[in-house]
Parts: sequence; structure tokens; C-alpha cells
Amino acid sequence: MTRGTTTERTETGRLTELTQWWRRAFSYSGDERDTLLVIGKSTLAATLAWVIAYDVLDARSPAFAPFSAVLIMQVTVYRSVVQSLRYVGAVVAGVLVQAALGFLAGPDQLTFVLVALIALTIGRWPVLGVQGPQVATAAFFAFSTYTSSSGDAQRFFRLGEIVVLVLIGCAIGIAVNVLVVPPLRYRSAEYGIRNLAHTLYDLLADMYPVLAEGVPDQDTTGGWRDRAARTEEMIGQARSGLQTAKESALLNPRRLLRRYRGHPGFQGYEAVLGALERTLYQLASLTRGLDRSLEGDEARQPFLQRYAVFLESVSAVAEVLTTLDETTLFQQAKRLERLTGEAETRHNDVVEETRRLSLSLADPSAPYGVLVIEATRLMEEFRYTSEILLDAAKDTD
Repeated sequence: MTRGTTTERTETGRLTELTQWWRRAFSYSGDERDTLLVIGKSTLAATLAWVIAYDVLDARSPAFAPFSAVLIMQVTVYRSVVQSLRYVGAVVAGVLVQAALGFLAGPDQLTFVLVALIALTIGRWPVLGVQGPQVATAAFFAFSTYTSSSGDAQRFFRLGEIVVLVLIGCAIGIAVNVLVVPPLRYRSAEYGIRNLAHTLYDLLADMYPVLAEGVPDQDTTGGWRDRAARTEEMIGQARSGLQTAKESALLNPRRLLRRYRGHPGFQGYEAVLGALERTLYQLASLTRGLDRSLEGDEARQPFLQRYAVFLESVSAVAEVLTTLDETTLFQQAKRLERLTGEAETRHNDVVEETRRLSLSLADPSAPYGVLVIEATRLMEEFRYTSEILLDAAKDTD
């Protein structure tokens, strides 16, 4: 009974997840909808390529056309064009290797060994990128076609047919990708920034209440430091998303539409991403400063309370970036400007507190100097971010 109940719950959970996946796909633009679009466009491109290769041209190996059409269906039009050029180059190279050796040495075992050796060597050429293995694939198919054909004229025709079918498939794949909802991934740049900003906000939201209570122990500050340092993968993903967004605008006819002409562009987002990256590094340095002992220091509590208020104001700035949206960029930039001004006031309060308490900022045994310096650097980055986004929003408007 228990096993049956567990199985039913598992199946119900899977059905719920599947239902939610389809609901997200039809509700808003995201990974789910992108997946459906790629599948649909690939199916359309493959079908058109097959009809032309099989029904119109009556090709002997019609599968080359739909295979090529699906292979170069990429997440951006630019990548489709680049990969199709590399793929065509790889196929042509493989066919030429087989043609040259086949006509010179004939279709025997030694010829195949030489074809494989040369094709696999050419496939290592960096220019071909991920399409490098297609050199050997094309050469092997060409060898099979060559050996099953009779007469030099027929062999030459069949080898040429492979290249033609690949060109047809690539052309159809690119045409479908361009004409049928060409992917324009402006939002992927925003997603990466939002994720990093969420990490920064969550860390700051955990830090300032603890600092307001007193000196955190080294386990706590060590945990903060580790969290700030464990962002390399997220930064890489954010930069990848930004690169994809920039590529999606290249050769894309949708960017000419009115709704996309006013897009703020990617220079502002790239600058914000760089500022967030530096901010996380500075926060890691700040937590290292908190690791230094403040035991017995009577000034620690009022200083840390001021510092906690400053970090709280900084977290409010980071929270705005967690909802970065091109459609409301001007309003967000103005809010960011206001919150940055408030954070600068809190930063000045921290500096004034060090003067009031006569704290030594140059004493290497005390953390006050490091904490004030990192607070200043944080403000510089957020001020820079605010100015960049405001300029981008004004240009858009």
C-alpha cells in the first residue's frame, strides 16, 4: 500500500511539473517557450529540406538536407550563419579529401585509412570549431557513396550532390530562423544582472542585521566571505547571457522593428555587470576585514551600527537591480539614483563616526581602515552603475 501510494504521488508530481512547464511556455517568454520555438522551427526547416531533396531533386541521399537544416538551427541568427559557414566548410573539406584520394587511389582499404587520417587531422583545425568532426563524417559518407557508385561521372555527380544538399539544408535552416520569430534575446542580459544582484542583495541582507547587534564571530564572517567568493560561475553565466544577447541582435531583422529601436543597448548592461562583479569582490574583501578581532574595543559597537545602516542602504540599491527591466528602465534608474544618494549619506555618516570616535584608519591591526576603504569603493561602483543606467535610459527615452 505504501509503495503504491508513493508511486502515485511521484506520478502526480511529475504530471504537475509537466503541466506547469506547458503553462509557463504559453504564458510568457522564457526557456520553455524558446524550447518549443526551436523544436517547431527545426521541424519546419527539416520538413522543407526533405521535400526539396526527396520530392523535387530526387536525391539519392536526401537526409543530408534536413540533417543540415536542423544542425545549424542555433539560438541566434548570427550563430546560425557562423555555424553554417563552418559546417559547409567542414563538409566540403571532407568530400574533397575523399574525391582527391578516391580518384587517385581507388576505393580500397588503404584509401579509407588515408581519408580517415587526413579528415580527422583537418577536423582539428580551430577555425572549424565545433563543426570540426563533420569533416570526417562527410568524408566517410562520401567514401560510402563513392564505393557504391559506378563510373567516374556518376561518382563525381554523387559527391557533388552531397555538397548541394548540405547547402540547401543550411540555406533553409537560416531562412526559417530569420523569417519565423527570429530569436532576439535582449532579456538574457538582464537575467544575468538580476541573478548577480540577487546574490549581492541576499548577502547584504544577511550582513547588516548581524553587524547591528555587535561583532560577528569568525564562522559567520567566513561564511559571508565564502558566499561572496562563490560567484565565479554566476559571473561566467551572466557574461555568457550578455554575449548571447549581443549576438542575437546581429543579422536579426526584428531589431529594426519600432519596439526594439529604443532598446538601451548592451554597453550599459556590460558596465553594470562589470560593476557588480567588482562589488562582489569588494564585499569579499570587506568580510575579510571583519575577520580581524575587535574584542575589547569600546568603539566597535557604535561604529558597526553605523556601518550596518550603511550596508542596509546599499542593499536597497542592489534590490533595484534585482528587478532590472528595459521597459521601466528610466523609472528604475531614477530610483537607483535616489537610493545611491541616500547610501552616500550613510557612507558619510560612517566616515564621520570614525572621526568622532578618533578611530585609526591607518592601524593595520584594526579593521576600520579596510572597512571604510571598501565602503568607499562600494559607493563608487554603485554611483557609476546609477550614472550608466540613467544615461542609457535617457538615450532610450
